[in-house]
Amino acid sequence: MKFNDYISIIIHQTDLALTGHIKSKLDALNIAPEQNLIMLLLWEQDGLSQNEIAEKLDKDKTNIARMLFNLEKKGFIRRDISQSDRRSLRVYLTDKGQELGKQVVPITEEFNRIVCQGITEDELYVVRGILGKMRRNVE
Repeated sequence: MKFNDYISIIIHQTDLALTGHIKSKLDALNIAPEQNLIMLLLWEQDGLSQNEIAEKLDKDKTNIARMLFNLEKKGFIRRDISQSDRRSLRVYLTDKGQELGKQVVPITEEFNRIVCQGITEDELYVVRGILGKMRRNVE
């Protein structure tokens, strides 16, 4: 096999290109692409626990805690002890975090339009299925 015959390399190169593109759009707003994933979850459903965020993003809890700490330092979120489980922290958007969403969500939606340009819904369905199979193959 040649270098570009490995599907994992093509996926990696695509991920680098996608991440580089969105990073350039988000830099001016002081948010990294991985931090943006957390914020997208919170703009959709505020008050998630750190564990819920880690599960939804398929990331380890230590990595999520570090990213949340940085988002908290930037003033976008706050972490509160859960009333129902004192061992659990809930993550809430601050006013600054809510305002950030008004700028970032349109950028994210435009990015998705660019990425999916010329690709049909049927093709996207197939891509999601294939990528899911690949992920399960290595888990």
